[in-house]
Amino acid sequence: MYPEEFKYTREHEWVKVEGDVGAVGITFYAQQALGDIVYVELPKVGMKAEKGKTLGSVESVKAVSDIYAPVSGEVIEVNEALVQTPELLNRDPHGAGWLARIRLSSPEELNNLLDAEQYQALVAEES
Repeated sequence: MYPEEFKYTREHEWVKVEGDVGAVGITFYAQQALGDIVYVELPKVGMKAEKGKTLGSVESVKAVSDIYAPVSGEVIEVNEALVQTPELLNRDPHGAGWLARIRLSSPEELNNLLDAEQYQALVAEES
């Protein structure tokens, strides 16, 4: 269920790194807990993301939740499709529902994130 090539945060975000760029999103568990997502606030291209700080937010029929940056760097692209179709986060949270791409400024931060197995154990504890 959770892609092996991703890294995960304890706050239920993921990052998939290719070269020096990481695609960022929320996990299947996060979207399931939120319920039907109706609005996504994306970061601005050019914004400096800081690991652990707010990157944007998602609003569901249940609540509004902040999205935290799993890594630091510059936001170089956002998923504009989510503006018109926020439910992509529910349908495909680990694929088409990505939120932003960040050019990593501190790749060593990846060492502090969870791998898929560790993340699944965290989800099992919280369920």
